Amino acid sequence: MAETLLKVTGLRVAYGGIQAVKGVDFEVRAGELVSLIGSNGAGKTTTMKAITGSLAMADGDIEYLGKSIKGQGPWDLVKQGLAMVPEGRGVFARMTITENLLMGAYVRGDKAGVSADVEKMFTIFPRLKERKDQLAGTMSGGEQQMLAMGRALMSRPKVLLMDEPSMGLSPIMVDKIFEVVRDVYAQGVTILLVEQNASRALAIANRGYVMESGIITMAGDAKEMLHDPRVRAAYLGE
Repeated sequence: MAETLLKVTGLRVAYGGIQAVKGVDFEVRAGELVSLIGSNGAGKTTTMKAITGSLAMADGDIEYLGKSIKGQGPWDLVKQGLAMVPEGRGVFARMTITENLLMGAYVRGDKAGVSADVEKMFTIFPRLKERKDQLAGTMSGGEQQMLAMGRALMSRPKVLLMDEPSMGLSPIMVDKIFEVVRDVYAQGVTILLVEQNASRALAIANRGYVMESGIITMAGDAKEMLHDPRVRAAYLGE
């Protein structure tokens, strides 16, 4: 069995007095694409923020590469190869596309490698190359999503966390984003994908977890879950 890169144990997160995440356990192994699905408000984004250190945990532990990362911030984790594409994209609106990509590589010191990777991102996302000197804030939502993905990849992550990459995008752009997720995974990047679009997320994943009201209610092989009547009834409108 492949090495476990990310392991979440007994994770609890509270906002004020409200328990948003109520004791969650899951893991992501090397070479996997794992999808965490669930409806809006299930606690998926809160879980991602806790993993990346941008939200404090009330209880539990998170291990990355076999060591606890509890209390570490996003800066520390990106340096260790754990990067996130946040919900809502979060691009630097007043910076150009090229400058945004370079911001993704701020933890690296290899200038030649960084330049090569910028060109690599332009190959993966030709639309970004056409607009490389354009301000990120003037781009469409889909283009900003591509930029957010490219920026995260610039850090050369071992594990890439993606939070709702298809949210608010047109059907054509959703197709493009999932195509890129597949391509990035095929290049050897381990991925944890949080998605409301359950059918698309499970179709490209190895394993899946279902989150409801702050707890994991199902886990298993993604293709089997895709055909599970409970999943189909709850998330695929059947």
